[in-house]
Amino acid sequence: MNPLVLAVMRLFAAPRLDMRTDYPRVRRLQRRLASLPGTRYRAVDVRVPADERSIPVRVFRPREQRRDDLLVFFHGGGWVTGDIESYTPACAAMADLTGCIVASVDYRLAPEHPFPAGLDDCFAVTVALLADPSIVTVERPGRIVLVGDSAGGNLAAAVSLRLRDEQARGVDLQILLYPVTYWDHRPETSPFPSVREHGQDYRLTDREVQDYLDLYVPDVARRRQPLVAPLLATDLTEQPPTLVIPAELDLLHDEGVAYGRALAAAGDEVRIHTVAGALHGFITLPRFARPLREAYEVIDAFLDGEPDPGRPVPRMAGR
Repeated sequence: MNPLVLAVMRLFAAPRLDMRTDYPRVRRLQRRLASLPGTRYRAVDVRVPADERSIPVRVFRPREQRRDDLLVFFHGGGWVTGDIESYTPACAAMADLTGCIVASVDYRLAPEHPFPAGLDDCFAVTVALLADPSIVTVERPGRIVLVGDSAGGNLAAAVSLRLRDEQARGVDLQILLYPVTYWDHRPETSPFPSVREHGQDYRLTDREVQDYLDLYVPDVARRRQPLVAPLLATDLTEQPPTLVIPAELDLLHDEGVAYGRALAAAGDEVRIHTVAGALHGFITLPRFARPLREAYEVIDAFLDGEPDPGRPVPRMAGR
């Protein structure tokens, strides 16, 4: 990376908020930014019944529908921030760029609702849509595809594992964008070089991830459960065909690659594509951004069953 650009990124990474106390401020800022005038989109809000409550879901229709897949999206934000409002521009872009209907799930957030509340919501919506996709105004989807970024990628992986163990039917595909798959992001103890190489200088810091985990799973002992850290699952068989898209300059890069390789070792169909020069969170960039365009080229190829148009399986950082 250009030294000047790196210096600017370090400037923004240094004065980090303490997410354990400042998450309400971040949520308010996200809502204000989401309320700014933006791209027009076609969407309808529905509620999916789940036990004694219902879960909000925003359904986005593309300007031109080219595929009959239903993409069920779990947003990022460390299980603590983000919602269907703040991710509306990203989901509208996802619908238009894939030509698919996108259902964005507004799952409950920590710390008000710690693990497994958010996972339970994502699981409940997925089960409901597998049984009756007309709940989100989709009559006959060709395939149901889980998509998640960051913490949402973690939730997608966990939902797929739970579907195998608790349901007769799983989803058809899953797309994990720079997912969280491990529980320890301290540079002194993490097994991943990318945590030490990219945990201080860029969009997401190791301290921030640990703050999120403190809020999402306050009991440290529970963080090693596969539904929190999917990479620790002893059985990764019978998972849906998976596309993992890490960002090169992201502390989560190596654990995303490791999860993809673990799925492949278990006999699952896996494709891994690192977006070169990309930072954490690139799925929310404007549509003209190179990392976003590259990611959707790979997603399109994956949905169509074509070979990866990008590079071969990446190496771990520092190797």
